[in-house]
Formats: sequence, C-alpha cells, structure tokens
Amino acid sequence: MGGLREVAAPFVILGPSGAAVHDRLKHLTTEDEAVLHLVGDHLGRLASRDLKERCAEGLEHDSEQWARRKRALTQVSSSRWAGSITKAAHDQWALARRGQLAHIQSLEAGVRTIAQRLSLPVGEKGTGRTPGGYRSKREWFAKKRRLHVLTDRLQAARADWEAGVVHVVRGGQRLLNTRHHLGSAQLTEAQWRTRWQAGRRFLQADGESGKLFGNETIRVTPGGEVSIKLPAPLAHMANAPNGRYVLACRVAFAHRGEQWADRVQANRAVAYRIHEDTARGRWYLTASWTTPAVQSVPLSAARTDGLIGVDTNADHLAAWRLDTHGNPVGAPHRFDYDLSGTAAHRDAQIRHALIGLLHWARRHHLAIAIENLDFTAETTREKHGRRKTLRKLIAGMPVARLRARLVSMAAELGITVVAVDPAYTSKWGAQHWRKPLTSKNRKPTRHDAAAVAIGRRALGHLIRRRTTPPPAHRSDEQGHRTVQAGSGTPEREEPRPRVPGPRTRSVRAGREAKAGDQDAQHRSGRPAEHEPWQQDSLPFQS
Repeated sequence: MGGLREVAAPFVILGPSGAAVHDRLKHLTTEDEAVLHLVGDHLGRLASRDLKERCAEGLEHDSEQWARRKRALTQVSSSRWAGSITKAAHDQWALARRGQLAHIQSLEAGVRTIAQRLSLPVGEKGTGRTPGGYRSKREWFAKKRRLHVLTDRLQAARADWEAGVVHVVRGGQRLLNTRHHLGSAQLTEAQWRTRWQAGRRFLQADGESGKLFGNETIRVTPGGEVSIKLPAPLAHMANAPNGRYVLACRVAFAHRGEQWADRVQANRAVAYRIHEDTARGRWYLTASWTTPAVQSVPLSAARTDGLIGVDTNADHLAAWRLDTHGNPVGAPHRFDYDLSGTAAHRDAQIRHALIGLLHWARRHHLAIAIENLDFTAETTREKHGRRKTLRKLIAGMPVARLRARLVSMAAELGITVVAVDPAYTSKWGAQHWRKPLTSKNRKPTRHDAAAVAIGRRALGHLIRRRTTPPPAHRSDEQGHRTVQAGSGTPEREEPRPRVPGPRTRSVRAGREAKAGDQDAQHRSGRPAEHEPWQQDSLPFQS
C-alpha cells in the first residue's frame, strides 16, 4: 500500500482578467431583424469557409497564410469583418486542439486502468488508490474487448494530433446530433433548422482602442444607439452614412454599465456579439472587454483575521468560520442549490448560493478558502466501474462553473479566495473534528467537518487537533499540547475569562475565579485556595 501523497501549498486565486455584460435588443422592427438575418448568414458562410481553410492548413499555418485568408475575405465583406472572422477561426482551431489533447489523455488513462485491472486475478480486491481485478470472467472478457476499442481510438487520435487534424462543427456537435433525435428533443424539423441557422450566424467584432467608441464594426454609443458596418455585398441596405445600418432599439447595460460607459467614452476597446434566442424569439447584445491584472492580496494578509472554509458538494456548500488559530467559530452554514432543470436554472441556483456565502464573508471581512478540485480524470467508468451513483455524483458537481463564478463575484466585492489541496480533507476532517464539534444542540455533518479541515489547511495549520502524545506525568515539560495557538501567542496559558451572570451549576475543580493563579492551587509549598494558613509539617502534640 502506497504512502500519502504530498499536499500542495495553498495559494490565492487571481481575479478575473475580463468582463462581459449583455442586454436585450428590444423593439426591433421587421426590417431590423431582416438585416440581422442577412448579415449574420452572409458572414456565417464566410466564417465556415475560412474555418475549413484554417483546419486544412493544420500545423503549417503561418502569418503569411493568415494574411492571404484575410485579403480574400476583405473583398466580400470589409477589412475589419475579415479580421474578426480569421481570428475567430484561429481561436476555434486552437480550442479544438486543446480538446483533442484532453481526449487523448482521457483515452490513455482508460487504457492504463483497464490494462492494470486485466493483469490482476479475477476477484482480487484493490487498495485505497488502485482498483482491483474484475469480478467475473464475463466482465474480464468484455473489458478485454473494450481495451482493443480504446487502443484503436487512441491510435487514431494520436495520428490526428501529430498531423494537426481537428474536427470542428460550426453550430455545435450536440445540436447537429439532435437532428437525428427530434422526437426526444421535442422539436420539429423547422424548429431545429431555425436553431441550426442561428447557431451558425456570425455577428461578432473585436474592439479597437483609439477608434470611435472602441469598435468600428459594431458601434454602440454612450446613449445606447447600435449601428453595424454592413459588408460590401449588402451595403445598399444602409440607412446611415458610410455604409452603416442603425438599429431602432437602444441598449442600457444594468450590470457594470458604468464601467462600460467609461470605456466607450474613452474610446477603449470593447468587443460586441449579437445573437438570437430562437426559443424566446429575442435578440441580445453582449459586450466584453479585458481588465488589467488585479494585484492579489498576499496569503499572509488573507489569514490575518481568520477565514471561512467551504466544502463543495453536489447539492450544497458547507461553510464554517475559523479564527486565526484554526478554531471553529459559531455555527456552520449551509448554502443549498438544485442542479436539476435547464442550464439557466442551474446557473441561477449556483449564483444564489454564492451570493449568500459572499454576503456572509463580507459581513465579517473574511477571506474564503475552497478546494482546488479537478474531476476531469475522475468521472471515467474505467476507474469507478459499475458505481454509477458515484460517477454521477462526481460528474454532477459544478466545479469549474462554481469556481469561475466565485472568483468573479468575489472580486467585485473585494473578497480574497484561497485555493487549497483537496487531499484527505473529508477523511481527516471527519476523523479529527466531527466528534469534538458534536453537542446536544449541534450535530455537524462530514461536510461541515471537511469545511473546518479546508479552513485549517488554508491558514497553514495541521488538520489534526493534537500534535504530541499525552504527557507521561503532570509536569509541564512537554509544553503546549495543541496546535490551536502558537508558542508566541500572548496569554495562551492564561485562564479563560469568567462568564458573567448567575451560575446554575456547581463550579468544577480548576474552574474557580483564581484557577490561573499558581498560588491558589493545592500544591506543595503553596497556600490553599481559600485558607490563609499553612499546615505544620509536625503533628500536634497534646
């Protein structure tokens, strides 16, 4: 059995490097929608053609080929539209390459796991970190066949990776596969076709610093007027000078509207994207921009007043406040969310839970400690086998989205987020903290104890409560036995402050008002607690 793995040091998570806001394009006329459809479809065809050329070039792509593609697109659109299309194609190819590499790594992990389990005798039990052999000869034979399938897939994926071949679907592969399952998706062919066309449109433009209002292609004035630079073949539809079309609606960004207005008035770069929600029949405008790197707070400063440890689970966040010495303060908090339903509902549930957590942290002026979770290699069926419930539980935890939301929302409120290694936090938290924190009126769960462990690790303390064995005798030569307070902490050996008010129970030994006074203890050579005299060493002679 292998030893414990090394635990990484905690670190402060950097703030977001960009921002994005969106607003609905209300009160569009029929002519406005027709122009958006024509422009989006025309640019979408150009984007599909350019992406095909970019994928065909593969690893041999260079700046000269990029310039050639841009010149060809400029003739049928404009120089700025061509720049946005070529950049989007290059970004899409790079994203596909990263996804291809992740797929190869997943296949390699699956092949290694199956090969390791096939090498073990049937029915052999596994250890805490490695799975054992398969439970029956039938399962062993099925996994032997699956090993050959995964090996063939891995060889094909490696060949594509070395040749620079990627497979990209403009509009989304999931929506493309929905075409073959319209009944399950409760869509008609016409409805699917509308979504497919909307997904393949191209109406996005990168910003340019120094240009009027930060974008010459899709321009939004500080007053909310939206205008579009029409491509050359559609220039006859312009209703404004210089081949521009002005929409009849106005936009007003409710969230971060002041930041957007400051950038627009200063002619700083702002990127825009116009897209249609076919299910609701609405059009939206998204504005995005980059922000300078935020100067992160040092880890020592985040630990000054303690922090809040947070344990992430499939249906709630378990949080507990800790002081600087790692002691739990107050009662644990639980922030629930429901991840069933649509994507919009799940996102709203996560935001609602995070808002409650962040408001609690802001009231106490504390940082937040969270696990640096990564389940990309933990959801495969090769590792967990038939334990579908566990696989579903792990896959259902919104780790990436929750962390991204937490970091961005915490940056707006000025709250520091500390990431810690998740190794053994649940196990050691339950082992060392669940029982001591249990009382008649409070029964903490394993998740609450894990939150304490996460907070202690972020503070730089050990998770376990005691670090030395009990003393062999009653002298104090072993020193302070707990890790709750450092050796340099003032008054750490002083008596606890007396709680004012009437006492309803008798005072236990060592809890009197003068319990910290060494002269008030029944020790050799010292007076008794309530006796001003000292007994003679010789007996009384009558």
